[in-house]
Amino acid sequence: MSTLDFRFTKSEKNLNSTLIIIPMVLLFIGIYGGFMQTLFRAGIVQSDPFMGGEYYKGLTIHGVLNAIVFTTFFAVALGNAVIPWSLKMNLNSKVAWLSGILMLVGSVITALVMVAGEATVLYTFYPPLKAHPLFYIGLVLVVVGSWVAFFNWIPMYLRWRKENAGEKTPIAVVGMFTTFIVWFIATLSVAVEILVFLLPWSLGLVDEVNVMLARTLFWFFGHPLVYFWLLPAYVMYYAFLPKIAGGRLYSDMAARLVFMLFIVFSVPVGTHHQYMDPAIGSQWKFLHGVFTFAVAFPSLITAFTIAASLEYAGRKRGGTGLFGWIKKLPFFEKDSWFFSYLIAGLVIFIFGGISGIVNASYQMNTVVHNTAWIPGHFHLTVAGPVLLAFLGGSMYLIHQFMGKPVKMKGWTLSVPYIYTIGVFIFSWGMMRGGLIGMPRRTNTGASYANPESMLYQPDWMPFIDISVIGGLIMFLAIVIYIVAFFATVFARSEATLEAVTFPVTAPLHDEPANWLRNFKPYIYIAIVLIVLSYTPVILDVLESTTGGSLPYSPNSPVPLR
Repeated sequence: MSTLDFRFTKSEKNLNSTLIIIPMVLLFIGIYGGFMQTLFRAGIVQSDPFMGGEYYKGLTIHGVLNAIVFTTFFAVALGNAVIPWSLKMNLNSKVAWLSGILMLVGSVITALVMVAGEATVLYTFYPPLKAHPLFYIGLVLVVVGSWVAFFNWIPMYLRWRKENAGEKTPIAVVGMFTTFIVWFIATLSVAVEILVFLLPWSLGLVDEVNVMLARTLFWFFGHPLVYFWLLPAYVMYYAFLPKIAGGRLYSDMAARLVFMLFIVFSVPVGTHHQYMDPAIGSQWKFLHGVFTFAVAFPSLITAFTIAASLEYAGRKRGGTGLFGWIKKLPFFEKDSWFFSYLIAGLVIFIFGGISGIVNASYQMNTVVHNTAWIPGHFHLTVAGPVLLAFLGGSMYLIHQFMGKPVKMKGWTLSVPYIYTIGVFIFSWGMMRGGLIGMPRRTNTGASYANPESMLYQPDWMPFIDISVIGGLIMFLAIVIYIVAFFATVFARSEATLEAVTFPVTAPLHDEPANWLRNFKPYIYIAIVLIVLSYTPVILDVLESTTGGSLPYSPNSPVPLR
């Protein structure tokens, strides 16, 4: 059976549409919270008129809904779409719906607790900041729901392997399984952190918690989370972008190698987020720094492979000369609107990757640690290629699964370009301010943005204002997208759209690469590296810390009992 003959069931279509639409609402709430933060920092507003919140509450809502909830939903929806389509097998609908319901219930609980002001713990949620128990329970449900979705794909994949012995696994399937292998390994640590430490602490079953151990468990999860965000975008770069551009994927082997390298190097890198934590030996920080630079290799391979794929597409479309092929790519063609989301994200990611080298280096990290440089950097990664790829993918999935024509195509096409201008202005303001000491996670509206404050810092104000301008442009781009998205959702169905399809093409170079056909060796190598890199880190933490911490609220001057 070819992919043209494959049909999703009505239940599968409804589930995947739900997994896109509801998180889109939560995404906008989170982005609204992010926009309000830029206004808080500039001293333009002192409170949130719609949610009755304050700076740290908005910061928590922005981080959790955007970076954890929305990304997890999209990854599951994309897997539920491309894996059945590529393998020509339908999902087990009951298990798929169980996954979706767990995630939906968990995300709603988490959102309500944050909006109610009972979980002002920021996106990292590590102690001594304490949230209401329902916050942790909601997050657990989201993670468990994503695990259920992953476990639902495994029997399909094994059956396909048995029935198609000797055939290569479709590249989109390889990419989605890589995504969830990394996710599953990484979330084991945060599950331990929540279930063993934070939830009992929040319920009052224990009085204190080991802050440093909780931080270490979080960052075991926290940096691989970056690759969980990035890998679905890579799936679209490798599987969709060459076809949308009018060409073919330059190298099948390069794509498969990239995904396997992410399995190996994604997890043993988290301690580079703890360079300033004294409980961990410098030798182990150095080791994690080395692995952090190693994980840059798959991105460098991707840069070459995607550039070669786009050059092939541009020349196929009539481009000549050294760079003439670039002008032939469909940057402004309304019917190729998906291309604009992927290509704009790639351009942003170039600068996100370069600035990430600073964070990975111990010496340079000491300069930018806990400054505004950090959010400036990660808005060039998760808020750049990841967000734009996920927005483009969300529109495409809704278009396919609901059978709706994409509305406002011109505006839809313009969103990534408007957003790119905004994110470059915003991130430059934050990063430049960070280089002269402007801190992150600080409510500047009540301190150094206020000329009447003793903490007023006039040297930082131009960069705060620049970040406000960029944030405003980013927010306007998202508003345009949300309007176009829901115009598409509520449009009349296309009678001609009978079957769901994806723009996947055969590679230009289809190398055999038998050594890349099995996940197991790379999972085993990853486990060995994790044990070698994290065992001494955790031992250091346990030996260097005594006792624990009482809970603390950012709204209260004394610890809570």
